[in-house]
Amino acid sequence: MKDTFKRIVLIMLVAFTSQAQLSLAEALTPEQARVIAKDAYIYGFPLVDHYRVQYTYFQDRQHPEYKAPWNTLHNSARIYTPDDKAFPSPNTDTPYSQLGADLRAEPLVLTMPAVEEGRYYSAQFVDAYTYNFGYVGSRATGNGPGTYLLVGPDWQGTVPPGIDKVLRSETQFAFVFYRTQLQGPDDLDNVKRVQTGYKVQPLSAWLGQAAPPAAAPINFLTPLSAEAERSSLDFFKQLNFVLGFCPVHPSEVELMKAFAKLGIVPGQTFDEQQLPEDIRQAIKAGMADAWKDFDALGQQVARGEISTSRFLGSREYLGKNYLYRMRATVTGLYGNDREETLYPPFYLDADGQRLDASQHRYRLRFAPGQLPPVNAFWSLTLYNAQRFLVANPLNRYLINSPMLSNLKRDDDGGITLYIQHQQPDQAQQANWLPAPDGPFYIAGRLYWPKPEALDGRWQAPKVQRID
Repeated sequence: MKDTFKRIVLIMLVAFTSQAQLSLAEALTPEQARVIAKDAYIYGFPLVDHYRVQYTYFQDRQHPEYKAPWNTLHNSARIYTPDDKAFPSPNTDTPYSQLGADLRAEPLVLTMPAVEEGRYYSAQFVDAYTYNFGYVGSRATGNGPGTYLLVGPDWQGTVPPGIDKVLRSETQFAFVFYRTQLQGPDDLDNVKRVQTGYKVQPLSAWLGQAAPPAAAPINFLTPLSAEAERSSLDFFKQLNFVLGFCPVHPSEVELMKAFAKLGIVPGQTFDEQQLPEDIRQAIKAGMADAWKDFDALGQQVARGEISTSRFLGSREYLGKNYLYRMRATVTGLYGNDREETLYPPFYLDADGQRLDASQHRYRLRFAPGQLPPVNAFWSLTLYNAQRFLVANPLNRYLINSPMLSNLKRDDDGGITLYIQHQQPDQAQQANWLPAPDGPFYIAGRLYWPKPEALDGRWQAPKVQRID
């Protein structure tokens, strides 16, 4: 009898929600719906795409990219290759460790080992909005050992002795992304030793106490594919689901009221079938409008008018610029704050033309004393137009500062890199960064950049066409 009553209540609730969504939508003109849909899509894309990756990593045990259950650290001491396509722009010089944190029942205690001086490492804390809300590691806390408490938005407990720092997530689920510097192909065993020292425990286990009641089970939605996220109206069903684990931020109360006019409400079901046809078409047009804004912003980046480092960071840093957050998700999900990693991009050559190795050969020269200024290390990683690594006969996907001793110097002490699809002559092969037979771009990464990189005194050189 009790189960029957629950089913009746659920059916009534779904019917009421659908009717409420229909009534709200009928009160909107298609033009109004289009504007709201565009704003909601730009706002929500990072949440939905992040959920897709997190579901793959920590929920879908059948997926080839699955890492580990929630609240269990996964270490991956290997070099990323062109076969890795879970998220765009992976790097190959900092093997990853990943933790999907479900903070509903209790906090987690993260223990970091002592890491030898000269080896960079970091743990980046990311909430469900994709905001970076904290760091542990070489820059933020040093290479000494430490113990850190990761808590959710509702936790009001007492911080126990022995905790060096508390990191609070705005959302009930969080992601901790560890990076451990690989100093060369023969360094993997050393990376593994560092990763073995990363520990994660529920707070109750760390205290030696009984665990609190488990959080309620979740009926996780199967995420949309990356392609379907671009046009399917089910995008907003997924957004409502994810928002159900994201307490509304005080600065976004009015924004959520506007979204609610279209049935975009945390934890509720978005049902496109309940919407009039003209409203459905208006929502699709709003999604397309969002991508037009996205592309326009990309043109500004390519022309050097806006730095990609402006797109990454905390809520406080990004403010309400949700288009920046969307751009960061598409082009480099889980990118670091600029103080942690600076990302000078190379999209165009010195003449303002897109890089295309099917048409040209290129060089990138660092004059004497003009290598990227960093406290840790720098790298230049080449990606194809889809933002994935490029297969090549050398299995070389980047050139970085640990490789300097193997690079050939110019007569004046500078360094010239050769970027092309065809294998160059023997004299240039040490400095060859292989490119695909088509469009590409290069992502620069300056780990723990020095002040002259952050304030603009150092400028990245331009890519020059050779032919």
